Amino acid sequence: MHQGNNGYKSGFISIIGRPNVGKSTFLNRVVGQKIAIMSDKPQTTRNKVQGVVTNDNSQMVFIDTPGINEPKHKLGDFMLKVAKNTFREVDVLLFVVSAADRIGKQDRYVLDMLKGIDVPVFLVLNKIDQVHPDNLPKIVESYRNEFDFAEAIPISALQGNNVENLLAKIEERLPEGPQYYPSDQVTDHPERFIISELIREKALHLTREEIPHSIAVVIDKIAKDEESENIIRVQATIMVERDSQKGIVIGKKGALLKEIGTRARKDIENLLGTKVYLELWVKVQKDWRNKAMHLRDFGFRDDEY
Repeated sequence: MHQGNNGYKSGFISIIGRPNVGKSTFLNRVVGQKIAIMSDKPQTTRNKVQGVVTNDNSQMVFIDTPGINEPKHKLGDFMLKVAKNTFREVDVLLFVVSAADRIGKQDRYVLDMLKGIDVPVFLVLNKIDQVHPDNLPKIVESYRNEFDFAEAIPISALQGNNVENLLAKIEERLPEGPQYYPSDQVTDHPERFIISELIREKALHLTREEIPHSIAVVIDKIAKDEESENIIRVQATIMVERDSQKGIVIGKKGALLKEIGTRARKDIENLLGTKVYLELWVKVQKDWRNKAMHLRDFGFRDDEY
């Protein structure tokens, strides 16, 4: 463990930006493990997922905030509060945008929130594989006209282009400090949270447009199998808002729920490094997103932030 001497640097970096710009893809790229769920539907990241990148000179702790939208319901209010609170805790802010999209109302909404914050803000122009290189300077300029960015760095999180350069620039900005986490630790989230996210990712992916984000996964039990020490039993409930959604998630003769379970189990086995038995149920909890009591039941506790 480094203790902040000999010029060792450490710090916290928040990843912000509107939904679907590739924040989770970036986090998974730098950490090298699947810890933040990836989906092409917006609003899949609800909570702070931290990725830890350790090398000989520094330790970077990344915080992946919820995609910032103007809130439309209580869950939205909570997610915005989580995002704003992280701004005060960090050493560098990464404002991630998609190079393929023009600067829009939501981007300006985020940038307005950042004005007056005493932290270097990097413009991270992601998805550069989707635009012609000659157009990059013009795209960067359009963002610089809106905000005084400390750095503007184009990357492709998916392909890994220029990500090392971005990490080097972040390292330059970090203060000297201790190594907060062991070198082999990549996230400080309990496995229970990551497992619920992996199940939710599969449910969202397989139901496609039929199920909106009115879906939560509650882990009921994680325990070693009584008969075999090498098997972990996971019991989880997928919560939906309406009976019709329950039917969609279960599918014909239970086929879709079985497929969700099969795919999630593979990812959970990779995470835990052991064989897993996964049992899934589906329950209807009407309008859970607007009921603060239920938000607390599902682990969205704003008193933690």
